[in-house]
Parts: sequence; C-alpha cells; structure tokens
Amino acid sequence: MTKQKETARLFKRSPCPVACTLDILGDKWTLLVVRDLFAGKKTYSEFQNSPESIPTNILADRLKRLAGNGIVEKKPYQKHPVRYEYVLTDKGRDLGAVLQAMVQWGERHIPGSKAQMRPVVD
Repeated sequence: MTKQKETARLFKRSPCPVACTLDILGDKWTLLVVRDLFAGKKTYSEFQNSPESIPTNILADRLKRLAGNGIVEKKPYQKHPVRYEYVLTDKGRDLGAVLQAMVQWGERHIPGSKAQMRPVVD
C-alpha cells in the first residue's frame, strides 16, 4: 500500500492534527454541546434548552458522534422508558483548555460576547 493510500485510510483529509480535530469537532454545533456538558448539562432535554436552539436531529447526531469518538459516554439513568445521560470522558474533559482559549479569544475580540460559564481545566 502506498503511503498516500495508507494516510487516506487513517485520516479523512490528512494527518494534520488541526484537520483531524476539525473532522470531529469542526461544525457550528458540536463544541456547543461540549460547552453544555462542561456547564453541567447531561440529558437530551437539557441540551435542547440551550439558547442556540439546536435542532433535535442535529443534537442526536452530534451526541452520537461525540460518543463514537470517545468524547462522551452515554449512560442510562431511567429504565422505563430508557433515558440516557451524557458525561464527558477523560478525552472529552481534555477539551476544557480548548474551550477556555475560545472563551478568552471571543471575549477579547468579539465586542459584547461574554461567557456564561468557564470550563474547568485540570
């Protein structure tokens, strides 16, 4: 197998860490779901109550994608009917520094923006 074909098999676009991260987190909704997890939201209905009003089909897709990439863990909290909560994994908690940097950049460069919460960075 050529190096180019092997790279294509392992990565969507390239082995660049920025490109790889964007392949997982690089849309307008995913990091908002992660932000909400840092803010203490856990259930589907709590995510739906966010001020950005994420459409339900997109929310379901982003939670599934985050779970599939090991960023969140889906845990049942009710049996009948089964309902789930979502919690950040260690991998997900590592995004705290990324969100913190985005908060700092936004507050510095986007007039009027203000964080509702600050991610806890260990």
